[in-house]
Amino acid sequence: MLSFENDYICGAHERILQRLMETNREPLTGYGNDPYCESAREKIRAALNCPEADIYFLSGGTQTNATVIDALLDKYEGVVAADTGHISTHEAGAIEATGHKVLTLPQHEGRIAAGELKSLLESFYQDENHEHMVFPGMVYLSHPTEYGTLYTHAELEEISAICRAHDIPLYLDGARLGYALMSYHTDITLPDIARLCDAFYIGGTKVGALCGEAVVFTGHCTPKHFLTIVKQHGALLAKGWLPGVQFDTLFTDGLYFQISRHAIDMAELLKKGLHEKGYTFYLESPTNQQFLLLRDEEVERLKKQVAFSFWEKPDAEHTVVRFATSWSTTKEDIAQLMQIL
Repeated sequence: MLSFENDYICGAHERILQRLMETNREPLTGYGNDPYCESAREKIRAALNCPEADIYFLSGGTQTNATVIDALLDKYEGVVAADTGHISTHEAGAIEATGHKVLTLPQHEGRIAAGELKSLLESFYQDENHEHMVFPGMVYLSHPTEYGTLYTHAELEEISAICRAHDIPLYLDGARLGYALMSYHTDITLPDIARLCDAFYIGGTKVGALCGEAVVFTGHCTPKHFLTIVKQHGALLAKGWLPGVQFDTLFTDGLYFQISRHAIDMAELLKKGLHEKGYTFYLESPTNQQFLLLRDEEVERLKKQVAFSFWEKPDAEHTVVRFATSWSTTKEDIAQLMQIL
């Protein structure tokens, strides 16, 4: 069956598989203390233009969000996020399971507004009963958002300034960060993110790796004994060289950016074909996730030949569905989909 279900339907980019094969018989120490992890860290620091960054390799996205958020918050604090943010919707209460509340703000095509964030923080401390409430201890963004939309440089700068004025960390979920960075409609670079965010992660699982995410702390804000906290959360791989080899490969000769741009090019080709066929878009996404508003009977017809993701039900007769491209999407896949449509 033709699949546009997500951006991790296939295993890994062939260059990553080749490097894993080449290093497979090499005896290596565990838990990220191997030369491949260190090489990957140095290459990522160079790409960030942030030589002081602390970098850790974790097993997956949900584990990363739960671990980082729990490590950065005190027991009485919660995390501010858009009401459609991944930690608010599709992580099965992983954040709440660590004892922290997700404090939601309204979403605007997936984004939070700086003015509403500022109002939330100011009104909290103006409330004379705030010591009986959950403190807003950090801010969570995803870039791209759950709708494939992007923050502008000005928006990220303003949100960062608000967080720093209130002395709380800004954390960016970068599960699909490569697709944000290589969009034709962005003005944010990787060094910008390193400068404006206190913590973020560079997604591997959804951008060409078999598994693994690279967590980055900038500005000397790494939580004390973070590796121990990672292990407590079950997010530390004993075979720590596995993500190390993968990220070392992704950040060699620009592979991470090349395959991300490929996914964007395929998304643009997909978008063009869908527009030409007269399909209604739920919103315009500049990244690899495209959202269509379909009648329910059309959804059922397409399900027989194409895999895609259910997203939401705006009314009784329509469904919003998502088509995602990735490093593995081909022009032939797009052409075949157009024939089915």
